[in-house]
Amino acid sequence: MAGSLAGMVATVATYPTDVIKTRLIVQNRLEPSYKGILHAFYTIYHQEGFLALYRGVSSTVLGTVPFSAGSLFVYINLDKIWREPSNHFTPLQNFINGCLAAGVAQTLSFPFETVKRKMQAQSPYLPHYGGVDVHFTGMIDCFRQTVKHKGVLGLWSGLTASLLKVVPYFGIMFSTFEFCKRVCLYRNGYIESPLSYKLTPGVDQSLQPQELQELKLLRRGNFESRKLQAKETHS
Repeated sequence: MAGSLAGMVATVATYPTDVIKTRLIVQNRLEPSYKGILHAFYTIYHQEGFLALYRGVSSTVLGTVPFSAGSLFVYINLDKIWREPSNHFTPLQNFINGCLAAGVAQTLSFPFETVKRKMQAQSPYLPHYGGVDVHFTGMIDCFRQTVKHKGVLGLWSGLTASLLKVVPYFGIMFSTFEFCKRVCLYRNGYIESPLSYKLTPGVDQSLQPQELQELKLLRRGNFESRKLQAKETHS
């Protein structure tokens, strides 16, 4: 819950930059309406008002629901897909897991992404209303007009290009996260190697890292003490 709320707040706080990026992309390059990021921000604010910088934000927020649901569905079924516990996954399996989760989640949420981009681009101050292929008055009307003129599949227009970016991104991120987690476990003595989750024999996995280090120092001290006593006995 906290992570979802934090992500939502961050999205809302940075959303105007996403609108500006879209406007800079769709503007006429021969006769640009915006000279740069700051000029675009200033122009949109003064011509269309502050709320224009948040046009389409409702679609973004709603799109997080199917995206999160798709990711969660894949995540909880990974052990069934591979037929082994998740702690036995190899780095390649973790990469595939990230790609699969991102592919499903992005496909489910993409209609909201399509509507968001159309809402961001549409402006009466840009040539051809920002180059959008349908005209609408709001998010619901944008869904309706897109389906009416482009068909249902029009909501997934551009999905392939989006997947080419999102899928490897999440695959690399997911596998890197899992590998870094294993490195931390290995450095703290919980597992034998960062390339596997094979537990270190004789280590209580319930101990905190600091407690484990203290136990190691205690054992090392006892070993050195016994070693010194043995030398004194032989001498």
